[in-house]
Amino acid sequence: MSSVTSGETAAHPRTTPADLREAMSRFATGVIVLSVGGDNIHAMTANAFSSVSLTPPTVLCCVSHSAVMHKAIMSEGRFGVSVLGAEHESLARHFADKKRPLGAEQFDGLAWEPGPLTRSPLLHGALAWLECELATYHDSGDHSIFIGDVVSARSGSDGAGLLFLRGGFQATPPAG
Repeated sequence: MSSVTSGETAAHPRTTPADLREAMSRFATGVIVLSVGGDNIHAMTANAFSSVSLTPPTVLCCVSHSAVMHKAIMSEGRFGVSVLGAEHESLARHFADKKRPLGAEQFDGLAWEPGPLTRSPLLHGALAWLECELATYHDSGDHSIFIGDVVSARSGSDGAGLLFLRGGFQATPPAG
């Protein structure tokens, strides 16, 4: 039998958000643009993203309750994913900028197309694209963990991937 306990003890003080941010900055993550189409068209840069299962094909992404994207996913029930390449740092920064315009205007001047199944904006030149139907979600702290059934997955470029590590963007080696 195993159990999980939490909380502060004399030997183990509770971890602060700053402690966790510093520790997790040493974990390299891929960078995606998460998007929703329809009446709530929106996109945001994310790195809290992972595959969950191959059978059935599922992925997860974590989104803050206070993010515009949270309401968009809850309203539309579907989302798209564009996996960014090393040359897409400017796109990652654009969709992470809280001062950018919202709605369709945030895509002005960018090459994208609506996904054929979800209508979610998929960015041209990405390493891969996924379209997902929201299967379930789980609240954890100030975020929701959205689990999506992958209804379409396509590969694009074989270029270097974009990573986020130690508070900055870096490139993976190209494939092959």
